[in-house]
Amino acid sequence: MTNIHIYDKILSPVLTEKSTNLSEQGKIVFKVPKRSNKKSLKKSIEKIFKVNVTKINIINKKNRQKLTRGRKIKVQGYKKAIVTLKKGQSIDLTTGI
Repeated sequence: MTNIHIYDKILSPVLTEKSTNLSEQGKIVFKVPKRSNKKSLKKSIEKIFKVNVTKINIINKKNRQKLTRGRKIKVQGYKKAIVTLKKGQSIDLTTGI
């Protein structure tokens, strides 16, 4: 198995209305690679952002088909992680890494 750099374990933040509401509770949502797991995500997030992670929930979004202009289009699935931070800590996603 190949080693993955810590910056490769987080693809992008998920910025939706629901994820914005979760950020008020100290939860941040990230899009992550399909082969990532909770332990490696916790280590990399704590190293990159210098915060304490209390819990990580992982959700697999499956592939699906969507009808656009009368044609079926395949929408690629992905994996996302909801990261709960220690109370009083936060990650500012607008500044970048």
